[in-house]
Amino acid sequence: MQKVIATFLLWFILTQTFGQTQRKVSTYLLTQYNKTLYERTKGNNPWGVGLGLQIFFNHQTKFKPTIELTGDIYLEDDKVLRLNPDGTVPANYNDVREMVNLFVGTSFNPTKNIYLSFAAGPSFISGQTMLGIKPSFGFYFSKSQKWTGKISYINIFNRDKTTKADFGSLSLAVGLKLF
Repeated sequence: MQKVIATFLLWFILTQTFGQTQRKVSTYLLTQYNKTLYERTKGNNPWGVGLGLQIFFNHQTKFKPTIELTGDIYLEDDKVLRLNPDGTVPANYNDVREMVNLFVGTSFNPTKNIYLSFAAGPSFISGQTMLGIKPSFGFYFSKSQKWTGKISYINIFNRDKTTKADFGSLSLAVGLKLF
């Protein structure tokens, strides 16, 4: 049900945005690498790669609303079963195979080539929906803003249900402006 609500909300925002001609939109296709910083089963998912789409709603102010949809897969696994603290076998083996994030937030552009952003929203990991945050430092490689680079910190709250441990990663992304 939460996936349906999140999809409907994104659809509604995008249709309203593209239906209004006075607003300019910048959309970037991102490729990213995520390095797991901390997690209870870090050995089962030390790094991941993925694609994303980031939309900036351009305004005359230094603050711009942003939406980011990313999908990552975690390919490496040390094949070690990590038990719950009470000795039971976890239902989904507590590893991260894929992660999809739908984050909404704002970016602050102190200069034309640098931006800071903060976004939050649902994160879908192994069939579970959790809350995540993503503060980022971004920059453009040229004045035309055709290419962007971004360094982000991602924190997913209460990823492990038994210990309430968070999942944290460092993300490095490069993006190409689509329109």
